[in-house]
Amino acid sequence: MAQSDHTKAAEHHEAAAKSHRTAAEQHGKNDHSAAHEHSTKAHSQSEAAHKSSSAAHEKSAESKNKK
Repeated sequence: MAQSDHTKAAEHHEAAAKSHRTAAEQHGKNDHSAAHEHSTKAHSQSEAAHKSSSAAHEKSAESKNKK
C-alpha cells in the first residue's frame, strides 16, 4: 500500500485542524461571520479527512490480507 494514501489523509486532517483553530480565533474576536465560514470549511475538510482515512485503512487491510 502506498504511503501517499496515509499522507493524503494526514494532510486533510491538518487542514481541518487549522480551519477549526482559525474558526475558534474568529469566535474569540466576535467575528461570527468569518468564524462560520471557517467552521464550514473545517467541516468539509473533516469529511475529506475521514474519507481519506477510511480509504487508507481499507487499502492497508487489503494489503495485509494479500500477505
